Amino acid sequence: MKYPLVSIISVNYDHPEVTLDLLSTLRQISYPNIEIIVVDNASPKDDPSILKRLYPEIIFIQSPVNLGFAGGNNLGIRQAQGKYLFFINNDTEVEPGFLEPLVAKCESDPAVGAVSPKIKFYAHPDTIQFCGQAPMNHYTMRSHGIGHGVIDKGQFEADSLTHFVHGAAMMVPRSVIEKVGLMPECYFLYYEELDWCTSIKRAGYQLWYVHNSTILHKESISTGKMSPFKTYYMNRSRLLYLRRNVKGLTFLVAAMYQLFIAIPKNLTVFLLKKDKGHFNAYTRMVMWHLKNLFSKEIHANPRLD
Repeated sequence: MKYPLVSIISVNYDHPEVTLDLLSTLRQISYPNIEIIVVDNASPKDDPSILKRLYPEIIFIQSPVNLGFAGGNNLGIRQAQGKYLFFINNDTEVEPGFLEPLVAKCESDPAVGAVSPKIKFYAHPDTIQFCGQAPMNHYTMRSHGIGHGVIDKGQFEADSLTHFVHGAAMMVPRSVIEKVGLMPECYFLYYEELDWCTSIKRAGYQLWYVHNSTILHKESISTGKMSPFKTYYMNRSRLLYLRRNVKGLTFLVAAMYQLFIAIPKNLTVFLLKKDKGHFNAYTRMVMWHLKNLFSKEIHANPRLD
């Protein structure tokens, strides 16, 4: 097997101990030709310099401001030298031989635009988080993961085409990024990899789930589950994906659904639950879209210089 250089990129935001766990497992992998790039997204509380002190071999980038998931990864992309770029959440741990199958898949066909491994839950390593992704419903702006929450009994032991790869662990050839551009930075958090996948597919590439590569994912350590923070960005990004990627009559129907069904329903639920935090977060999301109704930045796609 050939071993082209792989740039492994991860974004850190506080919780450096979580990133240290990832780096510890990356030190144990069998793939012999890597560079590791860690981007700190202006951590406000914890000192990230420990990452470089304990792992001097990494390329450490400290952003002066929080650029979000896409912006942080884009900083890493601009420093990367690899033929393949592997983006991995810092709240993951890898198996020693996880990288070889991903590289082999990309090397097998120039039509491969991005790949993701099998992802399992760290706290429940027999349970699947990702073995592929279903298509996006262009009215609700929702999709679902194939195998999500299912016990792994060997039922997903074949590579398969997927509509989206997973942002927690995805490999993209440099040549694809040079063609389609960087991650869209308008999202800040959530849906950016789905948008990027849509651009990659639109450029004629395929997306693949690779069955014989596995990572473990510690879900939602940084953002918290069902927090107002997550409610704001998840719903803001859902509407951003609609505005950027859905056209024509489908867009009009989807917009009507969001305006007259989804948004009123969600606000009513938060009111009935007397959940002020989520109600305010959701209201701020709606106001953000109204304020940026004609913003050209929403449709911007940064390029690799």
